[in-house]
Amino acid sequence: MRDHIVFPILATLTLILFMASLLIGPASIGILDSITALFSDEETPLALVMQEIRLPRALLAVMVGVSLGLSGAALQGYLRNPLAEPGLIGISSSAALGAVIALQTGFAAQFALGLPLSALLGACLAVVLILALAGPRGGALTLILAGIAISALAAALTSLVLNLSPNPFAVSEIVFWMMGSLSDRSMTHVSLALPFMIAGWVILLTLGRSLDALTLGEDAAASMGVKLNRLRFLLIVGVASCVGAATAIAGAIGFVGLVVPHILRPFVGAHPSRLLWASALGGAAMVLAADIAVRLILPDRDLKLGVLMAIVGAPLFLHLIYNTRRDQL
Repeated sequence: MRDHIVFPILATLTLILFMASLLIGPASIGILDSITALFSDEETPLALVMQEIRLPRALLAVMVGVSLGLSGAALQGYLRNPLAEPGLIGISSSAALGAVIALQTGFAAQFALGLPLSALLGACLAVVLILALAGPRGGALTLILAGIAISALAAALTSLVLNLSPNPFAVSEIVFWMMGSLSDRSMTHVSLALPFMIAGWVILLTLGRSLDALTLGEDAAASMGVKLNRLRFLLIVGVASCVGAATAIAGAIGFVGLVVPHILRPFVGAHPSRLLWASALGGAAMVLAADIAVRLILPDRDLKLGVLMAIVGAPLFLHLIYNTRRDQL
C-alpha cells in the first residue's frame, strides 16, 4: 500500500510548499492580503509583487523540480543505474555553454530572452551530437560514452570562454548565473520554458511501461515488443526538452535528478513507471523547499539555489551511498 499512499502525500506536500513559496518573502505581507492581491486586477504594488515576482518564482520552482526529478528517474530506469542523473548525457552542460556564449557576446544584454534561447539552442545541438555519436543501433553504454564526451567538451569550452574573457563584469555575471537561481524571473520566462517542459514531461511519462519491461533486460524487453531504438530516441528528446529548458531558465541546479529518485525508490518498489510520477512530484517539492530556504537563510545576500542544493544534496547522497553499502554487507 505504500506506493499508493506516497503519491497523495507528495502531491499534498508540493501544494503546501507552493503556497508557502507564494507567501514567504522579504516583504512582510499578511496571508489574506497576499491571496487577495494574487487575484486582483488592480495594479497595486502588492499585486505586482504577488503576480510578477512571487508567482513566477513559485511556478518555475515546480517546473524545474518536475523536469529534473522526472529526467533523473527516466535515465536511471533506462540505464538501470541508480547513479545516472540528467547531466550524464551532456544536455545541461551544453545548455550552460549556450548561455555563457550569450552572456559573453552581449547577446543576452541586447535581447531580453537571448540567454534562455541560447541555452535552449545549446541543448538542441547536444541532442543532435548525441544521436550522431551514439548511432542508430547504439546501446546504453554508447549513450553514456557519447554523453560524457559532449559534457566534457561543453565544460572545456565554457572554461575557455571564461579564461579568454576580457570583461570581468561578464565573467562575474556568468559565474553567478551558473550557480543557479530562480530570482528575478518573470511570467515571460514561464511561458518560454513551459511548452518545452510539457513536451518533455509527456514524452518521458509515456515511457513508463517500456522502462518497466527493460528491468528484465534488453533482450526480454525486445521480445515483449519494446523498440529499443525508439525508446532511446524518445528518452534523449524528452530529457533534453526538460533539462535544457530548466537550465536555460534557472541555470545549473544539481542533485535533484540524482537524489530524489534514490529517496523515493523504496516507496514505489521496482517499478520505473511509478518512480517517474513520484520523482516528478518529489523534485517539485525539493526545489520549492530549497527556494524557500534560500529566502529565509540569507535574505540579504542572494544565496544561490544551486549552491544550497549542492550543500544539502551532496551529504544526503553520501548518506544514501553509506546505507546502500551497509545493506549489501
